[in-house]
Amino acid sequence: MISNHWIEQRQGSWSRLESLTRQVETSGIRTLPPSELREFGLLYRQVASDLSAVRSDRAAAALEDHLNGLLSRAHNRIYTGRRTGFGSIFRFLAFDYPRIFRRLFPWVAAATLIFLAGVVLGTLLTLARPAFMRTMLGPQMLETIAQHRMWTQSIVSMKPQASSAILTNNISVAFMAFAGGIVGTLGSIWLLFQNGLQFGVISTACSQAHMALDLFSFVAAHGSLELPSIFIAGGAGLRLGAALLFPGMLSRRDALAEGGREAIRLLSGVVPLLVVAGMLEGFLSPSGAPVAVKFTVGAALFSLLCFWLAEGGRTRVHSGSSRE
Repeated sequence: MISNHWIEQRQGSWSRLESLTRQVETSGIRTLPPSELREFGLLYRQVASDLSAVRSDRAAAALEDHLNGLLSRAHNRIYTGRRTGFGSIFRFLAFDYPRIFRRLFPWVAAATLIFLAGVVLGTLLTLARPAFMRTMLGPQMLETIAQHRMWTQSIVSMKPQASSAILTNNISVAFMAFAGGIVGTLGSIWLLFQNGLQFGVISTACSQAHMALDLFSFVAAHGSLELPSIFIAGGAGLRLGAALLFPGMLSRRDALAEGGREAIRLLSGVVPLLVVAGMLEGFLSPSGAPVAVKFTVGAALFSLLCFWLAEGGRTRVHSGSSRE
């Protein structure tokens, strides 16, 4: 059993390794003088040994996660030693990010369930109380739906500008879903639930007006990437908030720092997804392309996304590390 006295003795080494790792991440490993370079390697092996001891105590799961994350960061710098470039970005997205996603998937799943709870409530309230639908959507959108017109038709006449505006808005929503975690997950939960509620109201209103196919064919292509991106960003926000509320065996400051690092790494993967989604929403989704094409593109992109997140990084083996 890991004792508090042992943890207090080891914290100095952990903090020193974290400090050196942060310096290397910022400036590169070549900026370390020889003495600190040797210290970096020794501390890495020492903390790896500490992690083995911590893993023997099932009650120290939070501490195990902290040390595992610290060693992962240090490992990447020790065995690469390169500044960030296009190659390292590709390696991160292709191999490291899917591993991060799988490790933090419970938070993404929780974010998805919160959104779906909003969808269900929005649907039920729209069916039971038409006045609620009028309050949520406003008279202008209701009139557009009543005329069997999609409110998105204005995008067609200004595709490049619309695509830019949509991309900016989607990234803003994703970062708001993440930043909401700093208030103890409440902001993330509210944004996810509110967006789900609105989607439930709109989809039910369109279904009642026999426009369900119009709506879902519009959403299919870009939504296959946009919605998962919002769920991932929301999951990152929940992870951040949980670190603040439940620090475990770490100090609240250390827990927040560790949770913040994990959350930011999880969030970083949604940026390329939102770029592609914004382009699709500005050009393909509102176009006159056949409905089958839009659904096919959406299904293909979602399948590729699932394959990347489920299988990415499983066959990459680092020196001294085992296959995932």
